[in-house]
Amino acid sequence: MKEILFLNPVFKEMVWGGSRLREFGYAIPSDSTGECWAISAHPNGDGTVVSGRFAGCRLSELWQEHRELFGSLKGDRFPLLVKIIDAKGDLSIQVHPDDAYAMEHENGSYGKTECWYILDCDPDATIVIGHNAKNSQEVADMIRQERWSEFIREIPVKKGDFFQINPGCVHAIKGGTMILETQQNSDITYRVYDYGRLQNGKPRQLHVEQSIAVIRAPYVAEAAEQRTVTAVGDASVEHLVTCPYYSVEKITLDGTARFVQDKPFLNVSVYEGEGVLDGTPVRKGDHFILPADYGEFTLEGNLSLIVSSVE
Repeated sequence: MKEILFLNPVFKEMVWGGSRLREFGYAIPSDSTGECWAISAHPNGDGTVVSGRFAGCRLSELWQEHRELFGSLKGDRFPLLVKIIDAKGDLSIQVHPDDAYAMEHENGSYGKTECWYILDCDPDATIVIGHNAKNSQEVADMIRQERWSEFIREIPVKKGDFFQINPGCVHAIKGGTMILETQQNSDITYRVYDYGRLQNGKPRQLHVEQSIAVIRAPYVAEAAEQRTVTAVGDASVEHLVTCPYYSVEKITLDGTARFVQDKPFLNVSVYEGEGVLDGTPVRKGDHFILPADYGEFTLEGNLSLIVSSVE
């Protein structure tokens, strides 16, 4: 039986969070809600299936007990995590380790490769991506001497921009920005700098030595992939990135289009509009998985989606 696996998101309150996740129809816990873990099988946020024969099951349970839904992929955990992040304030300046470093130093965790699609941002918004140090010694010196204005590299952003963030790349989302993030299933973040903020009267923990160990220097900007656009019925399908961990596309539909789900699974996030998928209503704020062997499906309506898969 063809079944769409709709998921209940998990919300995270953050010192920099806001209230804009309500725009997706969510009942968020407070006005400092920073993250919606939309498709997640991580111990720190394990989504549950909304309805159908797996109603109430955690995504991690499905991965362990019904691997056929995911094309019988190998691996001890569901590979991806999809989030919406609402940054009312600036996030800490941070960096992620790769698989090898995380496996050795973080209890066998995955590293964290991620990518950002900018859903919305203030007119003059910027993000931090990369740094200005010439080599690893200068990285260490600038961080230990707190030469932040020299070290940090900031660039302007606009709605619809897309960034691939590989391990070792210094980065931070700034206030007034909302993104959809597709990432490896990992929660390992090293804080380089946190603007001296206090949480419950104390500075948040920094990870200076781990950051220095994993930051790649000098910073080399990722060569932007060609964002190719293909027409499928009344939809345009824009390829955003393919890397060893995921492939991500943006689908914009005004009308009707038929697609084929031929991946081990397909993560789907509706970030604008509403419509119908094979007779089932879908709307902004819905996140679901089309399992292996789902096959052909028809989308109708006025919709904007981000979809991700693994090979």
